[in-house]
Amino acid sequence: MKKIKTNFNPRLRASKKYSGLQLMETFFQFNELDVSKERLSNIMNYAVKRNNWINEDPAVMFQFHQLMKLLIRAGYLIMLKEKKWTVDARPEKISPLVLGLLSEEEYRNPILVFKNAFKEYSIKEFDYFMSGIVHFSMGVYENLPERNIVMPYIHIVKMLDAAHLILQRRRERKMAHANSG
Repeated sequence: MKKIKTNFNPRLRASKKYSGLQLMETFFQFNELDVSKERLSNIMNYAVKRNNWINEDPAVMFQFHQLMKLLIRAGYLIMLKEKKWTVDARPEKISPLVLGLLSEEEYRNPILVFKNAFKEYSIKEFDYFMSGIVHFSMGVYENLPERNIVMPYIHIVKMLDAAHLILQRRRERKMAHANSG
C-alpha cells in the first residue's frame, strides 16, 4: 500500500516564484479588508480574555492564520523589491476616515508601513505573534500571552491597510494606462 504524504505547509510561499503583489492579491481573493480587520480584532479580544474563547470554526481560523502569514511575507517582499506606491504630494489634508491607522506619510507611501514594521519585528516574530493570538483565542487558559501583543497587532492592521492601498493604486494605474492607450 502506498503512503500518502500530506503537506500542511501553505501552497503559496513567499519565494522567488511569487512577487509580493501576487501574494497580496491572493490574500485579498480570500479575504476582504474590513472582514480581515474585524476577524483580527476578534482574535485579539478573545486572546486576552481568560474565561472565554472565540466561536469560530478552527479550519477558518487556521486558513486565516496561514493567509495572514502570507500577507506578512508579501509585505516583506514588497519592502525589499518594489518601487514606491506614492500619491501626489499635494498640500491638501487627507481625511482621517481614509487614513485609518496610517499616518499621512504612510498613506502617501504605503511601503513605509512595511519598512517600519520589519524594522521593529522580524517575520518570525510576526509568525509567533499570529500563532500566539490564534492559540489563546481558541481556548480558556490560565496565562495570557507573555509578550506585548499590542504593537505587533497595530503593525499588522497597518499592513492590511497598506497592502489594500497598494493593490488599489495598482488597479487605478492599470485602468489609467488602459484608458490612455
